[in-house]
Amino acid sequence: MKTLLNIIWVVLSGFWLFLGYMFAALIMFVLIVTIPWGIAAARIGLYSLWPFGRDVVERPTSGLGATLGNIVWVVLAGWWLAIEHIVSGLALCVTIIGIPFGIANFKMVPVALLPLGKRIVDKP
Repeated sequence: MKTLLNIIWVVLSGFWLFLGYMFAALIMFVLIVTIPWGIAAARIGLYSLWPFGRDVVERPTSGLGATLGNIVWVVLAGWWLAIEHIVSGLALCVTIIGIPFGIANFKMVPVALLPLGKRIVDKP
């Protein structure tokens, strides 16, 4: 079931979200100083490409560094990636079949805004 949901997800919105994250990662890698944010963008981009069967959990050891890094992330790329999720979620919620995928998009908004201090794990 997860595979079927992921295939539908990729077709409806996952590919475009993936491209947005990879573009953000590319910008972060080019700026060199922001490479840690580029790694986070690539990690979340792969998650946004194939999200069902995985979950985002908080890292208990993240602290002030993650908080300061998230502030920089919001300014550089987080706000427009979050808007991308919101717009995609609203568009998907127009149809009955798209509502679960729209809700999945809305669940990704906090990760798009504040990715540092979180990790992506497989669901059991």
